[in-house]
Amino acid sequence: MKTLHHILLAAAMIAPGALVAGAATAQVGGVAVADPEAAVANSKAWATARTQIQTTYKAQIDQANARRQAISTELQPLVTAYQTAAAAPGATEASLRSQATAIQTREQAGNAELQRLTAPASRAQAYALEQISAKLPDAVNAAVRAKNVSLLLRPNAALFAQPTADITAAITAELDRTVPTVGITPPANWQPGQQGQQAAAPAAAAPASNRAPTGR
Repeated sequence: MKTLHHILLAAAMIAPGALVAGAATAQVGGVAVADPEAAVANSKAWATARTQIQTTYKAQIDQANARRQAISTELQPLVTAYQTAAAAPGATEASLRSQATAIQTREQAGNAELQRLTAPASRAQAYALEQISAKLPDAVNAAVRAKNVSLLLRPNAALFAQPTADITAAITAELDRTVPTVGITPPANWQPGQQGQQAAAPAAAAPASNRAPTGR
């Protein structure tokens, strides 16, 4: 689920609403495709949470956007000077090293500053997404049963698929039914991935509890 978080967190801050799954109504011959990340991104719970986060953390997001632009403006003269020096006759890696280091140092400091500014919003996003993602397996299973699917693939795993073979929208509909809303305020001790780890622990212990005793 870490990949899902990375994709959707980036989408929420940079291009909200950019992840849109194609409409679908049925699968073909027992084989279907689905994009789980798009199913979560299109859910009503995520749309609502995203709006709430943008409102709740507007000051921090606006500040981060302003600083991002300011940092870019600060870096531009350094980059231009580096490019000019690199194009000059006799330029070498050694002669350019100090300029390259200055650019890299300033860029790293800027990124660290932006991460601090956006940390509260990013944490809220991760918490909301984790709550929705926890219901994703059940939503997939429900959609598969409803569509009588015997084989489900990701779209990029299929060489060709009819639009009607895409059940992403059906999975989103199940998510909307089972998790209509989520919270955006994580508990003080919450860490991303914590819910999945807690759910996996009993499953990992199950084989041991089911093991037959060994007679001597």
